[in-house]
Amino acid sequence: MSFSVCNDRRPSFSPKKDQPRSKAPAALGWVAVCLMAPVFAVSTPALAEDGKLEVQLNKLEAKDAACRAFFVVNNKTATAYDTLKLDLVLFQTDGVIGKRLLVNLAPLKPEKRVIKQFDFSDMACDQVGSILVNDVPECAAASAPVTDCISSMTLTSLSQVPLTK
Repeated sequence: MSFSVCNDRRPSFSPKKDQPRSKAPAALGWVAVCLMAPVFAVSTPALAEDGKLEVQLNKLEAKDAACRAFFVVNNKTATAYDTLKLDLVLFQTDGVIGKRLLVNLAPLKPEKRVIKQFDFSDMACDQVGSILVNDVPECAAASAPVTDCISSMTLTSLSQVPLTK
């Protein structure tokens, strides 16, 4: 990764007529920028990746009179979740609410990826148009309750059915 800030091109400026021209302040400014650039280049992507709880709808599969949903949950946090309940709303292909249910994705170990499956009874997979994570009514770690779990959650879908919040 290269940074083009620290090259030989420096901004030109003209001092006022009665002031002497000094290169020291401009040079010190560029030195500070050049020294800090690698810090920002390295630490910013790491901050963007840490602390996320990724929930992916991987696939829907017909199972008798139900629709089985497979979720991939990637806990990229240092938190061990004892409870992580999602209030799911299943919309039919015409946009009408078809079903509402509560699922628990826990237990989740820190820095661990797991598969969770749930059966949506009395609803065929081809009737599911989208799935909404309406709320996270209960979210608790081994040590204490966790606040605002839905904000730290990233949702994706590999299925044709979108998973949103």
